[in-house]
Amino acid sequence: MGATYLGGSVMVIWNAEDKQRIKEGIRKKYAQVASTPEGSFRYPTGRAGLEGLHYDRRAISALPSEVTAFYCGVGNPFALGPIHQGEAVLDAGCGGGVDTLLAAMMVGPEGIAVGIDLTPEMVGRAKENLAQTALENVSFRQSSLDDMPFADASFDVVISNGAFNLVPEKARALEEIHRVLKPGGRLMMADQILTGDLPEDKRARIAKWAA
Repeated sequence: MGATYLGGSVMVIWNAEDKQRIKEGIRKKYAQVASTPEGSFRYPTGRAGLEGLHYDRRAISALPSEVTAFYCGVGNPFALGPIHQGEAVLDAGCGGGVDTLLAAMMVGPEGIAVGIDLTPEMVGRAKENLAQTALENVSFRQSSLDDMPFADASFDVVISNGAFNLVPEKARALEEIHRVLKPGGRLMMADQILTGDLPEDKRARIAKWAA
């Protein structure tokens, strides 16, 4: 069993069937997004989305337009602090990998950037996007945020952009992020939050989880 917490109170209990339905909904949605994100979201996408969220224009211009077309995010995690040369960065919920590629440019050849995503189609898209660049310090893997295949203290920075809200086991995902971060590491996250009350019908929430 798992739980989502809000204000110290248990709001929702997820059983194994609930979590499987949520993951299937996410996979179905993002398998489609791997082909094109246009029209799939209400939040910023593509190069216009990057510019609207005030990403570094020089960094955007360094990526092929075919790559930036696959950007979709709710904010700019890089606005929360600097990424330094030589650091190891994990992009948790990397989608098409645009943020991962930007992080790779920031850390330079002495650093690394790793992207993980739950959906195999999105990981495939991220690898295709990587192949359109000359970057050699990037890798992508399929993984959930609540069970990551990395050793303790592997990364200086974890970034995430609009992915954490999709995770049913948020407390577990935070534990995993803390585990893989080095002492003094940073979590730089942009995401959506709910204002107001949750709908009472749990099944309806599950059905609309990745809508």
